[in-house]
Amino acid sequence: MVDIATRVYNHKWKIDPIVRSLIDTDFYKLLMCQSVFRNRRDTTVKFSLINRTKEVRLAELIDEKELRQQLDHIRSLRLTRGESTWLRGNTFYGKRQMFRSDFMEWFENLTLPDYRLDVKDGQYELTFEGAWPEVMLWEIPALAVLMELRGRAVLEKMKRFELEVLYARGMTKLWEKIERLHDLPNLRIADFGTRRRHSFLWQDWAVQAMMEGLGEKFTGTSNCLIAMRRDIEAIGTNAHELPMVYSALANTDEELRAAPYRVLEDWQEEHEGNLLIILPDTYGTKGFLENAPDWLTKWTGIRIDSGDPAAGAEIAIDWWKSRGEDPRKKLVIFSDGLDVDRIEELYHQFDGRVRVSFGWGTLLTNDFRGLVPGDELAPFSLVCKATEAEGRPTVKLSDNPNKAMGPASEVERYKRIFHVGNQMALDVVV
Repeated sequence: MVDIATRVYNHKWKIDPIVRSLIDTDFYKLLMCQSVFRNRRDTTVKFSLINRTKEVRLAELIDEKELRQQLDHIRSLRLTRGESTWLRGNTFYGKRQMFRSDFMEWFENLTLPDYRLDVKDGQYELTFEGAWPEVMLWEIPALAVLMELRGRAVLEKMKRFELEVLYARGMTKLWEKIERLHDLPNLRIADFGTRRRHSFLWQDWAVQAMMEGLGEKFTGTSNCLIAMRRDIEAIGTNAHELPMVYSALANTDEELRAAPYRVLEDWQEEHEGNLLIILPDTYGTKGFLENAPDWLTKWTGIRIDSGDPAAGAEIAIDWWKSRGEDPRKKLVIFSDGLDVDRIEELYHQFDGRVRVSFGWGTLLTNDFRGLVPGDELAPFSLVCKATEAEGRPTVKLSDNPNKAMGPASEVERYKRIFHVGNQMALDVVV
């Protein structure tokens, strides 16, 4: 077991780089990347950093030189032979050779494209632009770097025993959550916490704690590097990025309405089983399901990632019933801002009505709330999203208007086309 407090106290970034591998990323990024490589590899996109928590002024907390060093280090990374062998030969979701040879050959020779970094009003403006399969792989490591550098800025002011006590308290806090979750008999839960983790070492510790504390109830991690090292399942399917870019490329309103379903047609050509998970909230869950083609009702399940999670699950259950499907055979994955109280609540509400699963993110891998003066280690809402495709703005509506993004005129256009009416605004914590 790594002595995290000692490593933090003595750390030198070349020994402990924040991102240490190209597969120190979420599994769904690699699955989506292969789909994009196959279907849209020449599309030019732009990804941009968006700090929703404006009071956290990152450019005043994080040294620009150190940030550039970490980003440049990521550009120096290549797949190792062991990582390539694992991706090529491992079984994922029961399927051998999930990643095709042409994609792997491309990935093995990949250098992430350059970045642009500016400062404006106390915030970093960090953007990546280029071919979609290349640029999309910046999202997770860029977020991990910024989150950890912000944490290091706080930790470097602390003395040796302060760090020991901090991590002891953090471990106790997480273990108490795990003990509560252990009491849920049919629990299925995975780590989804890479992008806004406290650090790689802390995420790795959290995964080991989940493995020991929950046993088979812990289904795996979204982090490919940790999955490989700990010999557990890599978990993930797809994300909002796909419908956002496909939609931005649409030339007419009719093409725009069809774009979210076109994405899933392409996905279905490659995948089966538990990889057939619908993410319906990009332009509103209710309208998406009401207009969904019948073949989508045969998919394995749905991931709920914004809005009121209970309301979203009820909409999905009603939809399956209206299409002649048995909801008890369907999988519902809750993944939006979860912590132990909400997990317990949703479990008790839906266990037995659907197959319930949870993707536990930031509040698994970065919950140091209340453990330092001024709460300076509290997690905050930082994202890196596709903001343009072929020079056109992307739009996300979400089931929570506080998560919407895109130019105001385009947001209104999308709301009209997808028949999105008034929505309930909910606080975005992470």
